[in-house]
Amino acid sequence: MVRVFYEPPPYGPRTNLNKTRWGVRGGGLVGVKNLEMLSKMNPNIAIGVPVVAAIGLAFFLQGVVFRKDLPFSMEPEYQAAQRAYMRYHNMNPIFGISSKKARAMDPDA
Repeated sequence: MVRVFYEPPPYGPRTNLNKTRWGVRGGGLVGVKNLEMLSKMNPNIAIGVPVVAAIGLAFFLQGVVFRKDLPFSMEPEYQAAQRAYMRYHNMNPIFGISSKKARAMDPDA
């Protein structure tokens, strides 16, 4: 009878033997060498730089690419007409736009 000694795979059960030193087979989009380099890198740099780059890209896109004019409801004429409508219909009469204090402070009234 032959005695067989079982030795588990180096990266735990259910893993293959045809992996690289770090237990990575393909590396995904970055490749095996780049993934090994990222895994050995300082975590503050490996995580911080992409996060700062993503925030910078978001600010750039918000400020330059997706920039649009303000909506028509924020124009001064529209807001003045809205205040006049609210006063005419006596909306928020205690503390709001139709109160005596707000009417006294408003120069448009």
